[in-house]
Amino acid sequence: MSNATVRETMTASPSSIESDASAADAARKLASENVGSLPVVDGDALVGIVTDRDLVMQVMAKNLDPNKVTMSDVCTANPVVADPEEPLETALQRMAAEQVRRLPVVAEGRLVGILAQADVARTAQSTSTGEMVEKISQE
Repeated sequence: MSNATVRETMTASPSSIESDASAADAARKLASENVGSLPVVDGDALVGIVTDRDLVMQVMAKNLDPNKVTMSDVCTANPVVADPEEPLETALQRMAAEQVRRLPVVAEGRLVGILAQADVARTAQSTSTGEMVEKISQE
């Protein structure tokens, strides 16, 4: 694999949602942007990540009011992250080890991007990258 960094592959300025936003707001944003997860922020500081599955399991399945439940109630706090200057291969290994398909990219505590499995697959130029993407996908 090349010496690519996370910054070269990540999506810069990703969509995010404030920690005080409601689950209903998050569901609408996930649907309108056709994504499965959103970084949760206070200002530009990353505080967590919320997935469509989080909303189903922690709000809908518990019959809670999605207009009253906030992101800080349901997000995964302190998610696994990447640094924009770290080698892409290192971030991919972390994704595989943690079995996550997206890593928020954080610089000095601020959300600056997101590294998604799909981004990596689109830019894959070597067999080792393709193999790493497969490992991330394994359950």
